[in-house]
Amino acid sequence: MELHTDWKNIPETARGTVAALGNFDGVHQGHVHLLRALAAARPDRPLSVVTFNPHPRQLFRPQDPNFRLMLPSVRTKILAENGVKHVFQIPFDEQFSHLSAEEFVEDILLRRLGIVHIACGADFAFGHRRVGNTDYLEKLLTRHEVGMTCVSPLMDEGGPISSSRIRRWLQEGYPEKAMQELGRPWSIVGPVVKGDQRGRLLGFPTANIPLGEQLEPARGAYAVRITLPDGRILPGVANVGRRPTINDGKESRLEVHLFDFDEDLYGQTLSVALIALLREEKRFSGLDELKEQIAVDAQQARQILAR
Repeated sequence: MELHTDWKNIPETARGTVAALGNFDGVHQGHVHLLRALAAARPDRPLSVVTFNPHPRQLFRPQDPNFRLMLPSVRTKILAENGVKHVFQIPFDEQFSHLSAEEFVEDILLRRLGIVHIACGADFAFGHRRVGNTDYLEKLLTRHEVGMTCVSPLMDEGGPISSSRIRRWLQEGYPEKAMQELGRPWSIVGPVVKGDQRGRLLGFPTANIPLGEQLEPARGAYAVRITLPDGRILPGVANVGRRPTINDGKESRLEVHLFDFDEDLYGQTLSVALIALLREEKRFSGLDELKEQIAVDAQQARQILAR
């Protein structure tokens, strides 16, 4: 798979693909449904995705809390696992946001990227102030004899599967429901940074990972599975929150305790999959009570992960 971040200089070998359009945040089962529909419509051409970074919402609503389900690097990896050969990751800035719908299609998608067939969801909107819809997209493409596949959303008993619904499940403390719609556990990815080592003093050393621009799920303790850079997958227990007992309160963080593990992880990038919420965040009377609760959390996490 090749990642292209400069849409003005696309190599000739990357032209002539069929492309799915969208943000693909989370690369959930609805996104995979779209990719499969495009691959079935044009199996003769390489499969590609046209997406954006940062997410347009980050430009237009910078005051919003962090909401990304995954980092761009993780998105690229998951897209590759689903058969995508080229990812055109367009930098979404103020200048780009003012392109008209016609300029986006004719100048970027067709002239610059050389795409020969396009697929999108039925609610896809594009161009300055999102004035372009699927009807207008089809009209522009027809003018240039380029095919289009408009794909209806993938539905379940709760309605259309969407990134916004997955975010809501995570914020409400239901990682197992998010997992069903993603097709895999939801993970927080980031480097292990230096903490205050209070976990080690409590008998549960932790790897501290900043959330960065990733969504903050419901605060509390979780059963987790941790993927190390070397591919090992280990069980553990984690806490997401502001550590009210210790009076930290500055920003939420992810603290992960890996079971039966004693190696230096500082600076390494971990992927921490949230499997189940054990309890909500709470303030304890002191460190002794906190230590007792962590032991209970760890035992419960072991039982859940052993199933």
